[in-house]
Amino acid sequence: MSPRLAAAALPLPPPTAAAAARGVAVPRPRTVLPWASVAFSSPSSCRGALACLVRLRCSCHSAAAGAAVEEARRGRKQLGMTPPLYDYLLSNVREHPVLRELREETAAMRGSQMQVSPAQAQLLAMLVQIQGAQRCIEVGVFTGYSSLAVALALPESGRLVACERDERCLEVAKKYYQRAGVAHKIDVKHALAADSLRSLLNCGEASSYDFAFVDADKRMYEEYFELLLKLVRVGGLIVMDNVLWYGRVADPLVDDQKTISIRNFNKKVLEDMRVDISMVSFSLQLCLLGMG
Repeated sequence: MSPRLAAAALPLPPPTAAAAARGVAVPRPRTVLPWASVAFSSPSSCRGALACLVRLRCSCHSAAAGAAVEEARRGRKQLGMTPPLYDYLLSNVREHPVLRELREETAAMRGSQMQVSPAQAQLLAMLVQIQGAQRCIEVGVFTGYSSLAVALALPESGRLVACERDERCLEVAKKYYQRAGVAHKIDVKHALAADSLRSLLNCGEASSYDFAFVDADKRMYEEYFELLLKLVRVGGLIVMDNVLWYGRVADPLVDDQKTISIRNFNKKVLEDMRVDISMVSFSLQLCLLGMG
């Protein structure tokens, strides 16, 4: 796919005072994006920017956060999206038949809200294609929807390292990798993700990956981030999911360990001068068109 990209978008909300205060450009070797967050490493010649796609439309109340979790359980991962609007969005997603089968099977499983939405998976696949990625990492596979979407977007010579500790979920994922004909592109690591990432580094694979997606234990986000900064090449991209955590990060009454960990991660990335970061709401009404 050509790197040319046309985008139709509604105007973004005005920048916050804190964002304005950070308006001075600072050279950085990598980019991280939380939405999620997505991070871009720039070529060394231009020391480019980290981009972060983040759901900014969050609630400041626990009840609203709980409602957002329930929406996710029903498959509507975009915060604040009504059922009719979500159905309309889904009807405009190009979803591979095997992806749809996997999504439908996962919907009946415990923890189904952890699966990314079809729109998110489509965006991940497009980012991989735009970047011309050959080597990718996924931290937190669950039943394999996002990893399958990425593998389908990779060229035949591409490789995806898929890190997951839950064997039951991996069995579902591997079944659909085979069904879609992409199992040869995917190197499944059944272990703790941090151990798998350290193993890649010990095998001399530092700075050799183009793209990484993280949707795993929120308490480990800072450690995953540091390990991936070593594994993803300059000019690569890192995507960190769930950084708004169903709106809980904005609720001062919520102080569980996962929420605190995500708040700390967001603060760390914001202040990390090794990366550029741009957080935008995944709910923004964007249509990205890849010109092939």
